[in-house]
Amino acid sequence: MNSHAFIFCGTDCVALPSGALFLPDHGVLCVSDLHMGKSERIARRSGVMLPPYQDQDTLQKLQDDIDGTAPQTVICLGDSFDDLTAAQELPEDIRLWLTRMQAGRRWIWIEGNHDPGPIDLGGTHHNAMAVGTLTFRHIATRANAEVSGHYHPKHRLAGRSRPAFLVSQDRMIMPAYGTYTGGLASDSAALRNLFDSAPLAILTGSKAIAVPTALR
Repeated sequence: MNSHAFIFCGTDCVALPSGALFLPDHGVLCVSDLHMGKSERIARRSGVMLPPYQDQDTLQKLQDDIDGTAPQTVICLGDSFDDLTAAQELPEDIRLWLTRMQAGRRWIWIEGNHDPGPIDLGGTHHNAMAVGTLTFRHIATRANAEVSGHYHPKHRLAGRSRPAFLVSQDRMIMPAYGTYTGGLASDSAALRNLFDSAPLAILTGSKAIAVPTALR
């Protein structure tokens, strides 16, 4: 099996190789930092053109995870869009794809710093979301049992840096899910300061691999 199962704050969790988090007892699939529309936003603001396949690649990965887990609820954990204009100007085929994925399930958009306002793409919009023992929000606070995103953590193993979940006893920071999202090194000061002890890194890729860190 390519995923990594673990218990976080009393809740059964599965880290998928894609960077999605699945809660089997709650039927919840969570993805963070899709940053859809990033190539459009960069072109709009700077004139720099990137390959236009970012959104299709991101949504195909999400479609595969939905097909594989059949969630009752999908939580998009903030910065789902690179800005609100990017959300409003999504191509029609991308909007229809999102609509098809939402059919028959609850879809939650969590507010992010890139997309702070409601969007007209179905689902519901929240600042934070409680599921069982856990609270989902975009940017980490000092609350316990918290799942957040925002920092796009990456961890280096055998000379290669890969997007990674960072998981301690009371805090989980998810990797960025979207194509073109980049990342922040797991030993950066911004991430070290969020943890009271060295977290476990669960690397994404062809297989989810859990490795210890030495952040403190």
